[in-house]
Amino acid sequence: MSSAGGERIGVGLVGHAFMGAVHSHAWRNVHRIFDTPLTPVLAALGGRDEAKTKAAAAKYGFAAVETDWRDLVARDDVGLVDVCTPGDSHAAIAIAALEAGKHVLCEKPLANTVEEAERMAVAARAAATRGVRSMVAFNYRRVPALAHARKLVGDGALGEVRHVRATYLQDWLSDAAAPMTWRLRKDKAGSGALGDLGAHIVDAAQFVTGELITGVSALTNTFVKHRPDGNGAQGEVTVDDTALFLARFTGGAVASFEATRYALGRKNAMRLEINGTKASMAFDFESMNELWWHDGADPGTEAGFRRILVTEPGHRYLEGWWPPGHGLGYDHTFTHEVADFLAAIGAGTDPAPSFDDGLRVQRVLHAVETSAADEARWTPVAGTTASTATAGGR
Repeated sequence: MSSAGGERIGVGLVGHAFMGAVHSHAWRNVHRIFDTPLTPVLAALGGRDEAKTKAAAAKYGFAAVETDWRDLVARDDVGLVDVCTPGDSHAAIAIAALEAGKHVLCEKPLANTVEEAERMAVAARAAATRGVRSMVAFNYRRVPALAHARKLVGDGALGEVRHVRATYLQDWLSDAAAPMTWRLRKDKAGSGALGDLGAHIVDAAQFVTGELITGVSALTNTFVKHRPDGNGAQGEVTVDDTALFLARFTGGAVASFEATRYALGRKNAMRLEINGTKASMAFDFESMNELWWHDGADPGTEAGFRRILVTEPGHRYLEGWWPPGHGLGYDHTFTHEVADFLAAIGAGTDPAPSFDDGLRVQRVLHAVETSAADEARWTPVAGTTASTATAGGR
């Protein structure tokens, strides 16, 4: 589509709950913050319940609704499909959209299984040859502090990476009386804390270090095995409540990862610490505008971590926002995400993280599940060795 205001692209978003809401906010505002080559138009919102979908469309600003995602993909006014559904439908929607010539943004984790992720990656590669782009929505890559951490590591300021410690801690399931949701069903979600939270820290660690995980030793646990289903009965929890694993990276660094939704007092503590031969860095999303840095060359009398306040316009993504010191929030990461996606589409380049990057994360998750089921046996990550190319771009 085109208009006097420049070329437009119709967005068809499937799913209107938590992720649908935050993605809608990003599409609605991105061109008002950044100079995007395409202006997104909220063309259609997809959902199974017509009344709820119409209410969400009116609230978010979509022009039309569809109760069948196939009809949404087929619409002439939709040039980009944003997949915000549970993982069990990611593959079907994304592949159909790519084959129909529609650009695709897909929420993480890419799929529920490695086999589904492989099919999605194959479809994405084929679509790219026709100029159709795809990207996985690992929004934490778009936190300015983590983007700056990647730059510091890439510039060699950290030296050789030795240790990685990554945790993602939440507490919203700590109450055993909390009700069943689709996130607690393996047929819908694929896995529990592992896929929901662990996927983020796997991608963030690989993104910041520029290296890939080659193998893992893991354990998982389900603390509460049944929860009220809202109909007076108890539903069975079929996913993990927590996942912990050791890992090794392509460059030889060792790592520990922990994902849980049972850490009382932790609301969204996505934390990453990396120790290198020259310096160390630490990040906690609950203080997302800060990066902590220790320079190993400092004299002992002055040694310690110092805070870098990542709000200066020289930091990535900050040029479109507020004066220094006026911090950003969770929703801004999605605005950065769709801005990058639109920029790649406009430039005719492949965005990152790609579906291949999403597949690499899926293979790590699969290795974790395999190891945990085999008494924490060391399990290589398929397709990844010490000689494998580094992790995907920014």
